[in-house]
Amino acid sequence: MRIPFTKMSGAGNDFVVIDDRSNIVQDAPGLAKRLCDRRWGVGADGLLLIQNAPDVAYRMMYYNADGSYGGMCGNGGRCIARYAVDAGIAKARHEFEALGYRYRSDVTTNAVALAMKDPVGFRMNVVLRISSNRVRGHFVNTGSPHVVIPFGQFRRKYGALEILPVETLGKKIRYHRFFHPDGTNVNFIERGEGNTIRVRTYERGVETETLACGTGSIASAIVGARIWKMSSPVTIVPASGVRLQVGFRNQEGRFSNVTLKGPAVVTFRGEVDV
Repeated sequence: MRIPFTKMSGAGNDFVVIDDRSNIVQDAPGLAKRLCDRRWGVGADGLLLIQNAPDVAYRMMYYNADGSYGGMCGNGGRCIARYAVDAGIAKARHEFEALGYRYRSDVTTNAVALAMKDPVGFRMNVVLRISSNRVRGHFVNTGSPHVVIPFGQFRRKYGALEILPVETLGKKIRYHRFFHPDGTNVNFIERGEGNTIRVRTYERGVETETLACGTGSIASAIVGARIWKMSSPVTIVPASGVRLQVGFRNQEGRFSNVTLKGPAVVTFRGEVDV
């Protein structure tokens, strides 16, 4: 069987998208591992499937590159919304379902905006022992679990965020017993000029640093609003350099009306033999 696919990128976070409304995909975890492999497959951070769903335009199913079923993926949601509009599956403003939640999307020529879940589960000033060091971070769930770690505590040793060994540190923190059994995504943040935050992210399920992370961008913006008193919207500069914008309403530390906005583009299209 030959299955058509579309390769897409949301600010450097890349995905393989398949229209699965006719249930052509039988082994989604296995297909995700095969297609996302950057040496033997198409290469991507994850696999996105569009499936039929009642009362909304479609259902989004997201699988990480390692085949695990992912939480909500913000950039993946923006990519699949762009795909659905381009394919005539949905109108420019539409709702889709993921993990039992209805997300609202607004697709324009140059950007896709997604209304996201309100953040929950704040645990501020968590101190983690990593080898002989103590690392301080802030945990929040933005549809997926994230710990956000200000870079300042590493500046004396590494000098610049670009030099920080994100893969090494991220892996240790991702599997830290504090986050057992599910683990967490790990974001290292540094405040930039104006209302800007620079972010590098280690993603659970991809098990390496990614060029961008949607829910990680939201977590970074929300934590930035709490520790640096930043106002909405916050501009996020991920490793790709492609900027994302996070909007929110902040009422005395309670965050709502969260949005994620940025580009979502088609890289190429093809077919895969299954």
